[in-house]
Amino acid sequence: MTQAQLEIQLLAMATAVACSLCGVFLVLRRMSLLSDAISHTVLIGIVIAFFLTGDMASPWLLVGATTAGVFTVLLVESLQKTGVVREDAAIGLVFPALFSIAVLLISIYSKNVHLDMDAVLVGKIALTPLPSRRLEFGGYDFGPKSLALMIAIIIVNIGFIILFFKELKVSTFDPAFSKAIGFNPYWIHLGLVLSVSTTAVASFDAVGSILVVALMAAPAATAYLLTDKLSIMLVWSCIIGMLCAVLGYWLAHFLDASIAGSMATVAGILFGMTFFFAPERGLFSVWQRAKIRDRKFKLALLLVHLTQHEGTIREREECNIESLHLHLRWNEYETRSVAFEAVESFCASQENKVLRLTPKGRIIALESLQIGTNLS
Repeated sequence: MTQAQLEIQLLAMATAVACSLCGVFLVLRRMSLLSDAISHTVLIGIVIAFFLTGDMASPWLLVGATTAGVFTVLLVESLQKTGVVREDAAIGLVFPALFSIAVLLISIYSKNVHLDMDAVLVGKIALTPLPSRRLEFGGYDFGPKSLALMIAIIIVNIGFIILFFKELKVSTFDPAFSKAIGFNPYWIHLGLVLSVSTTAVASFDAVGSILVVALMAAPAATAYLLTDKLSIMLVWSCIIGMLCAVLGYWLAHFLDASIAGSMATVAGILFGMTFFFAPERGLFSVWQRAKIRDRKFKLALLLVHLTQHEGTIREREECNIESLHLHLRWNEYETRSVAFEAVESFCASQENKVLRLTPKGRIIALESLQIGTNLS
């Protein structure tokens, strides 16, 4: 692995951690689309700051972009509070409008500026090792400027989360309760928005808007499927984000494709795998638990049926394994399967094709009847 490859991966990992920390709260607050809006509308802040300073390297571009991100959120919230449009519609109205204004300003007043897919969508992460993008001080090379900036953003985000963890937790899960105890969640919300805006702006030039959105939404959504604890979710989100960065880079290297696009693809693949195979919330696990509950219910129903006809004149007919499916109104294969399970679990015994309860089966049947009586 060359130094250039290492630096690209380190920048991607740092960006993933910074975005994932903010993304957890966006996912929990159902505000994931805001990252998409902010990653586009920061362009108008950059454009206006460039017009005022005339310098693409000016730090005021960062200030302008951050301000544009905060303005986007405030405008979305203002529209939402009117009650005329929902939050998703407000986002869909605001960010295309501001992004379009930025593109128009560039095309009218700065026609020599080349606005292409690399600049807006996929970023310039492959250019990270270039000499013009390095941080040099006192004759020493401290690595890429973008990496130093993202490390600073990570420190700020972690500091914000640690300092206001309780407030973030309460205002995220129960805003009404936070108001009831005398705490105004608006200021924490504003701080989170500022953190998201700053992170999106810092990531925009390096990795592009596609990867910013992917890294804020996908790792957090994946972590949400793996745990219910907020602190663990934050850790999982960062780990998954870094995994997306490393695997995505080597996928791009193998396919000779876009690095940012490959990282976003890996993020989607990891989410898809977790969506199906997560231990608790995965689709397969949910289906498996539902299947087990269904089998237990049918076993209990069979045992209750046997108790109702135990020792009666019609016992040989009602409890006969050959005709049992007709009385229970199940298909024959399913009936034989449940009956076999009852025998295997020592809940019933079979004598001349007639099922009879064992002491264990009788207890389960009586407990099921008691539960049914209590529910009714």
